[in-house]
Amino acid sequence: MMKKYFWNLLIAIDQMANTILMGDPQETISSRADKAMREGKQWGCILCKFLSMIQKNHCQKSIEPNAGSNAVIPD
Repeated sequence: MMKKYFWNLLIAIDQMANTILMGDPQETISSRADKAMREGKQWGCILCKFLSMIQKNHCQKSIEPNAGSNAVIPD
C-alpha cells in the first residue's frame, strides 16, 4: 500500500513540475519529452537519452497520447 502511495506521489510531483514548465497538468514531463523527441526537438532528445540511462526507453513507456492539449505553451 505504501509503495503505491509513493508512486502516486511521484507522478503528482512530475505532473506539477510539468505544469510549472507551462505544460499540461495531466501530463508527465517524460511523456512531453517523448513527444518533443519525436518532433526532433533537442531538449526532448537530451532528456529522453538521460532518462534511458535510468530505465531503458523510459520516455516511450511513459507516453500519454491523449494528454498535452492543455499546455500553456504547446511543444
